[in-house]
Amino acid sequence: MSRRVVRQSKFRHVFGQPVKADQMYEDIRVSKVTWDSSFCAVNPKFVAIIVESGGGGAFMVLPLAKTGRVDKNIPLVTGHTAPVLDIDWCPHNDNVIASASEDTTVMVWQIPDYIPMRNLTEPVVTLEGHSKRVGILTWHPTARNILLSAGGDNVIILWNVGTGEALLTLDDLHTDLIYNVCWNHNGSLFVTTCKDKHLRIIDPRQHLVVAERFAPHEGMRPMRAVFTRDGLVFTTGFTRMSQRELGLWDPKNFEEPIALQEMDTSNGVLLPFYDPDSSIVYLCGKGDSSIRYFEITDEAPYVHYLSTYSSKEPQRGMGFMPKRGLDVSKCEIARFFKLHERKCEPIVMTVPRKSDLFQDDLYPDTPGPEPALEADEWLSGKDAEPILVSLRDGYVPVKNRELKVTKKNILDSRPPTGPRRSQSTCDTNFSRSALEELLEEIRSLRQTVQAHEKRISDLENKLCQFTNGTD
Repeated sequence: MSRRVVRQSKFRHVFGQPVKADQMYEDIRVSKVTWDSSFCAVNPKFVAIIVESGGGGAFMVLPLAKTGRVDKNIPLVTGHTAPVLDIDWCPHNDNVIASASEDTTVMVWQIPDYIPMRNLTEPVVTLEGHSKRVGILTWHPTARNILLSAGGDNVIILWNVGTGEALLTLDDLHTDLIYNVCWNHNGSLFVTTCKDKHLRIIDPRQHLVVAERFAPHEGMRPMRAVFTRDGLVFTTGFTRMSQRELGLWDPKNFEEPIALQEMDTSNGVLLPFYDPDSSIVYLCGKGDSSIRYFEITDEAPYVHYLSTYSSKEPQRGMGFMPKRGLDVSKCEIARFFKLHERKCEPIVMTVPRKSDLFQDDLYPDTPGPEPALEADEWLSGKDAEPILVSLRDGYVPVKNRELKVTKKNILDSRPPTGPRRSQSTCDTNFSRSALEELLEEIRSLRQTVQAHEKRISDLENKLCQFTNGTD
């Protein structure tokens, strides 16, 4: 009689739990636009949510600690003239976020650490190059200031946000609408899925499709793909009978999948959120009320089902916290920000442990906020692994660092003489948010001075009364 051996894994007992009601973000009018993006982006400082707004597109940015009911008059980020479709925080600066819109533009914003008094309407830089709506944004994982955008014109553009210029334009690699884009761990390649049913691995600097697979999932509905830490590609899609399906592929041999599993029958596109430190992939379907998670290993069947977090309410979108924003003292390995129709609910994934000590096996060193390369180094062909940080003492977000944009003067091609700075550099270095911060500090200092002057006046009056009394 053979005895069944249970697969050993430290993540077998991962469980999800919603936070208490007072830790949620209430009274938020989440966007109703029909687009399959996550509508939410989070980092160790802020949560950003695409919201309904009249006369253009907007998103809301809240400090993580600003839980509870959100004031209906809270300032929004409102620079776009049409609905916002995607937002993404810069991995190398927690105060910088990019937004893409139906108005064909991409805007990059500097978010102050405090909640501003008025709507933010002036981006640090506006990136114009697409001819149709822009629905996908993703920052380069290791190079400073490189942002990728993909639009309804089937074009992918790589921007240098630091100069406001397009570095690379890939306009002939896709024949139809691009569904999603994901970089590999060091940013040398990215994977795309497309309405033409092709899965492509692209080297952008060579302007080349290095590997391609037609119809990894046979259904017509949208696919998604992400790179794993080992360079494999994990996909979600639909079968010909409209069943949802997941797959694992080796780009060196796209003929046969490493794993292919049917799941259930549902219309919602499965959005994969992959954690390279634990090699767990979380699947969140739009309109679903559950999060399923799987561990990817090098043992058959390669994609191992772990568990499902279930709730009653369907999700409109989902944010996924980077590893450096988690609470390591509670053995938290993932945190989701689930969007309902009128609120945002954090969901914490933990591994139960009896010890209060730091769990080295759960928290290997993880990518930190420092870029490994400059934009021109990456463009010249250099690659670098992410610069890792330890989470042993918990991660402390760095202070607000201003994004400086230095636009080249296209009217004057003469080389600069002497140390004089160009006018455009001076103008753009002082963004609206920086000026607001200066004004706020001046206001605060004035109030302090006035308080001190009043105190001095009171003391002088007391002194006069005392001296009059002694006479």
